[in-house]
Parts: sequence; structure tokens; C-alpha cells
Amino acid sequence: MKSIALFADVQNLYYTVRQAYGCHFDYAALWAQVAGLGRIAEAYAYAIDRGDPKQQQFQQILRNLGFTVKLKPYIQRADGSAKGDWDVGITLDVLEAAERVDAVVLASGDGDFDLLLERIRQRHGVESWVYGVPGLTAQSLVRAADHYQPIEGKLLLRH
Repeated sequence: MKSIALFADVQNLYYTVRQAYGCHFDYAALWAQVAGLGRIAEAYAYAIDRGDPKQQQFQQILRNLGFTVKLKPYIQRADGSAKGDWDVGITLDVLEAAERVDAVVLASGDGDFDLLLERIRQRHGVESWVYGVPGLTAQSLVRAADHYQPIEGKLLLRH
């Protein structure tokens, strides 16, 4: 059975799913789909910590599913913009996991990860899946992945 490392870019998923569909992403459905590909050996969800009770409740749901939740503080800059970028942290964790697993599943549409997927394939022969919102997932990322799974249908939480 294939061992899999699952990585969820929570901010990217939140904003792209909301922009495209006006609803939320279903992490339980993601977990079920990925578990159908093999054994989930490790799973991480990368989020921003605002100390908000609803957010903490959501983070607990992710933990209950089996994710290790990694948090970064929310930083508000003087100019009003915000910072909360997990790209480097995700990249380091994927590079490390690629030494231990057969496949990596990345739930993010961020094109910055295209080189990462190419590198883990070249160095470790690791297969990759990308879950991303159609039209909001970088084409370079879709091309770099061995498999692209559009986020639609059963992967959406409609109220």
C-alpha cells in the first residue's frame, strides 16, 4: 500500500474556494479521497492563528480528522496589509516527507510549489497529486503534478 503525506494550505483553500464557489472546503471529504489512494502516513494543515474562537474550533476539527495543525501568528503591517505565508514551511516539510513516503498530496493552488513537486519527483521518485480550484490553480502547478484533482462537487461544504 502506498504511503502518503498530505499537506493542506488552509489560507489558499479558504480564499480560492470562497472566491470560486462562495462556500467552504470539505477537509473530511479530502481526507476520505486521499485515504482511498493509500495509507496517510502524515498530514499537515498550515493555518494562521488569529486567536479567534471559531478558528480554534475549525483547527480542532482538522486535528480530529488526523491533521497536525501548524500555526503562524497573524501579522498586521503598519500599512494595513497582512502577512501569514506558509510557503517556506510547507516546502521544507514536503522535502523532508518526500524521503519517507511514496506520494505527496498538496491541497493548494499556489504556483510557487511547482518547482517543489518537480524536485521531489527527480530526487526521490515521489508521485504527486495537487488538489486545487479550477481556474484559480496555477497552470505551472497543474503541469508539475503527476495528478491534478479539481476541487469541486463532493469536496465542497455547501450550507
